[in-house]
Amino acid sequence: MSVVPFGTSGSGPVRPVPARRGSRLALPVVLGLLALPLITAAHHSRPAPYGDHVSVHARVDAGAADPGLRTRGRAVEAYDRATGRPRWTYRREGARPLALLPAPEHAVTLWDDGLVTDTVRADGSAVRWHRAIPGSAAWLRTPAARGAAGVLNRLDPRGRMLAVVTPQRIAAYRSADGDLRWVLPAEPGCVFEPARSVRHRDALMVAQPCGDAATPWTSQLIAVDDLGRIVPRRTPLGNELPGGGLGDVRTGAEKELASHR
Repeated sequence: MSVVPFGTSGSGPVRPVPARRGSRLALPVVLGLLALPLITAAHHSRPAPYGDHVSVHARVDAGAADPGLRTRGRAVEAYDRATGRPRWTYRREGARPLALLPAPEHAVTLWDDGLVTDTVRADGSAVRWHRAIPGSAAWLRTPAARGAAGVLNRLDPRGRMLAVVTPQRIAAYRSADGDLRWVLPAEPGCVFEPARSVRHRDALMVAQPCGDAATPWTSQLIAVDDLGRIVPRRTPLGNELPGGGLGDVRTGAEKELASHR
């Protein structure tokens, strides 16, 4: 009996059988279908920006009144004023809310990692913006911060401008988009005390104690509004959204005290 080597026949080498065209096309399709669950899982496992987690608990009808706001544990909770039922809950990984500032359509929150956020107040459908307050995280965790009393303030009755007061500076942000409009640093040797701030008509009065006994008391109290520090002969600063028609002109004195992006 003759032995036929593997891959050959009695009449010569065996030629490979050509693959069908359909099978060539099917292989990439099958591999794609197998990879789809992995791609979907990777998409859902991506961390939320800034550690945000918003849970909506109740459907909100158009035109419904803004809900009340409160902190509960490590979360911000919006609730129906009539029933007390929660509408939405907002958490951030590794952070705890310290202060809330309710404004029409806005829910502004200060967190203990030095971040300020603005959430759509009616239904929690979006976190509009996040802003980090420079050099504030360490101070917010000290007893001197007193639970961040007075750090968040409205600079106008409608809440279109927000002031964040820390010992080193006062920063003003446009509520609509979080745009930084001006910054007022404390005088050398002085600090702002957010807890010792009070509104008087359209002005926010903030204590600015100084270590120098020779500093007059008038320099240890400042007044600001949505345009910056209140000084004589100011030229209005336009804080509206682009296209609003207001200019962005300041006096020389204001340029020394306020800067914006």
